[in-house]
Amino acid sequence: MHTEILKADREGILAAAAVLRRGGLVAMPTETVYGLAADGLNPEAVREIYRVKGRPQDNPLILHIASLDSLFPLVKTGPESERALRRLSGRFWPGPLTVVLPRSGLVPDVITAGGPTVAIRMPSHPVARALIEAAGRPIAAPSANLSGKPSPTTLRDVTDDLSGLVPAILDGGDCAVGVESTVIDLTRRPYDVLRPGGISREALSDALGEEVGDASRPRDGAPPRSPGMKYRHYAPATPLTGLVGSGEDSLRYLSSLPRAEAMAAVVFDEYREAAEALGYRVLAYGREADHDSHARLLFRTLRQADRLGADRIYIQISPERRGRGDAVFNRLSRSTGGDLVYLAGK
Repeated sequence: MHTEILKADREGILAAAAVLRRGGLVAMPTETVYGLAADGLNPEAVREIYRVKGRPQDNPLILHIASLDSLFPLVKTGPESERALRRLSGRFWPGPLTVVLPRSGLVPDVITAGGPTVAIRMPSHPVARALIEAAGRPIAAPSANLSGKPSPTTLRDVTDDLSGLVPAILDGGDCAVGVESTVIDLTRRPYDVLRPGGISREALSDALGEEVGDASRPRDGAPPRSPGMKYRHYAPATPLTGLVGSGEDSLRYLSSLPRAEAMAAVVFDEYREAAEALGYRVLAYGREADHDSHARLLFRTLRQADRLGADRIYIQISPERRGRGDAVFNRLSRSTGGDLVYLAGK
């Protein structure tokens, strides 16, 4: 299949919308990561997402909308959930927040993996919004990567994975947030974050006027209530080990390892020169306290590290979980497959 790279102008957006209406797939930019888009009300088109990505069929998808009015035909709400929805949408939509609500009969089973709820987001990226509006339908769009690999945040990331597999890719430049949206479950109280992301749990609690819980790890055997809960994700092909602790602690750990020249290290900016002096192949992803930078650069940097040809990648991880630090920790715990070394006090 020939994949056309479309400019993110009016002509390109209309061409991409025509592909979606024909039941085809389009990779589109959002503020979080690039998404692999299909007509969300066309079950056959949505099944093609699963096929192209190699995505497990029991991993539900997010529907993307362009206006609040288009949400209500897709969900069922009660007084409490609608009040919470309006508070959150007034503060964070459009933006990197996904809400989970009971689905209506309009939502195909393939979107929800047969479950009773649906996850919905209103992206803030102007190209994504324009594409949804031009298509005239809600758009199903998981991340536009092959299943398990780091999510794509640049045009190169998307073309590396999907060139030849989809009809079109919309070039929207680099993604500003860099990790997927936060997912909050509004079907039960207390409300829970099912996946940390671009909006912090503290900000959600402030908007709702009540504490929001953390349910980002599903119970064994329980069906996933959100995309991104069940499977190992975001992993480079090279084995990845996370070093959780201060930059100083993790640098000491790196200095104790043999064969540094065969390894890659993703470090905080402050430790780049020191890691290079130890012999590592080094990439940096922001200053130690800059969790927004870690989020924005994380997936891009993991892909770059994968191209270095190292035997293993080590990555410094801040133990600070506030703001987007929680999302970064979540993604790295999954991309390492739990291979985390906790260095506090060592």
